[in-house]
Amino acid sequence: MHLSTALSRIAPSQTTAMTDRATQLREEGRDVISLSVGEPDFATPDHVVAAAKAALDAGQTKYTPVGGTSRLKQAAALHFERDLGIKVPASQVTVSAGGKQAIFHAMLATVSEGDEVIVPAPWWVSYPEIIHFAGGKVIPLHTHAKANFRFTAADLEAQIGPRTQWLMLNSPGNPTGACYPAEMLQGLAEVLRRHPRVMVLSDDIYAPINYTGAPHATLASLCPDLGERILTVSGVSKSHAMTGFRIGVAAGPEWLIKAMERLQSHSSGNPCSISQAAAVAAFEGPQDFLADWCERFRARRDLVVSAINAIPGLSTPTPDGAFYCMVDAAPLMARFGDDKALALHLLEHGVAIVPASAFGGRDGFRISFAADEATLAEACSRIAKAVA
Repeated sequence: MHLSTALSRIAPSQTTAMTDRATQLREEGRDVISLSVGEPDFATPDHVVAAAKAALDAGQTKYTPVGGTSRLKQAAALHFERDLGIKVPASQVTVSAGGKQAIFHAMLATVSEGDEVIVPAPWWVSYPEIIHFAGGKVIPLHTHAKANFRFTAADLEAQIGPRTQWLMLNSPGNPTGACYPAEMLQGLAEVLRRHPRVMVLSDDIYAPINYTGAPHATLASLCPDLGERILTVSGVSKSHAMTGFRIGVAAGPEWLIKAMERLQSHSSGNPCSISQAAAVAAFEGPQDFLADWCERFRARRDLVVSAINAIPGLSTPTPDGAFYCMVDAAPLMARFGDDKALALHLLEHGVAIVPASAFGGRDGFRISFAADEATLAEACSRIAKAVA
């Protein structure tokens, strides 16, 4: 085996590994409920599916510009202004094969060996691996359930050093569901103004799934003076149940967008042409279903939070957004040793979750409540029996 040094710096995704193991067990005839992957169980909206079919019928099966069709860039610019409050020209938008690719290209284009990236923990599993692959150093910014998994302006300032290149900001967050209100973002902006070298990657992929009752707040909208230092990532996977279409969009300074597209020209080339046509329909078509989906997710959230907090040894705060609960299982660690052992124990009892250690946390696990209520109730019942 002759693997590169860069590849040796990253580990496989534990989220994917747990999901694959659950699938394998089900194929072997085991009854396993998978709450390990962040994928809405709703059907892709009809008007989006119709647009994909129409694109196929129209023969839209050829190469497109690397960074996406002009039609989709314009539709994405509409999305950024209408849904996130970010007024941006199409020239400052790029389209990728999922938001993950946009983040990967942003880091590869800007992070040099030894550069530091501040990443709030618990974090999405791919953030640190992408940074490590680029040669960067992850600077954890630990958050805690008692503060709803949010960090303060003072926390941020304490972590900034001479080699800090980026801050990763995910709101609503995966795996915690934490949302940053406008006043907290304004405080972070004051710190960033004192450190003009630091850029911000604002991952807003879960923006439509917000239970706070307040409008979604994002840094580029609140602080346009920082616009040349912010890359905002969004997409259609979570909001429109289009995970398999693999379309992400990003808006930021033109120099960075061009750099990301230069990388994409040598990695994947253009995103799928049919998926791009579907994404245009997602952004430009009806959005009224989102409110219903959000309320259904809220009901599922409340079910899971109530059930988990009723199990001795387990607890979870109520997430502000997204469709995840970060469960604390510290009182059980004397029995199980660590959260990976607990995750395997739950898998043997028919529930697949992801250990907190996969997200830079410890002594707990993440539940995705992107499943119907009957499935979630049965899963929580199995978890209760497994740890009893």
